[in-house]
Amino acid sequence: MQLSNDELMGLALDQARLAPDHDDVPVGAVLVMDGKVIAAAHNERELRGDPTAHAEVLALRAAADQRGTSRLDGATLVSTLEPCPMCAGAALLARVERVVFATDDPKAGSLGSLYNFGADPRLNHEFEVVSRVRGAESAALLQAFFAKRRSS
Repeated sequence: MQLSNDELMGLALDQARLAPDHDDVPVGAVLVMDGKVIAAAHNERELRGDPTAHAEVLALRAAADQRGTSRLDGATLVSTLEPCPMCAGAALLARVERVVFATDDPKAGSLGSLYNFGADPRLNHEFEVVSRVRGAESAALLQAFFAKRRSS
């Protein structure tokens, strides 16, 4: 049985909820191939002390490790936040087929907000973008995290 975008986003949101446990921004991602979730991750920048430890990059790395290749043709990357240039670029280089995200990122979003890495004919690959899937839930997680941080 194929999981819907809504169900997949639920899994990504579950991952996002783990990030604040180690002071990371609540962003989660899952990677799906052949109808199966093969990788799931959440932001670990603070935990690892690694500026590249975004949920999307960690999920792409785990999937590539599992598959034994950097090419993830046919994959869907699901993220609770519109990917930044690094994450959108990683998805592009992995040759994912589709990216689904929950909420727009007006400051760093690279799949429609500031840039559109998924549909730029100057780049060597394009992918489908599905946006605003359970966006209110993701936005609420982010808002609560930053409100708590400001009040501390």
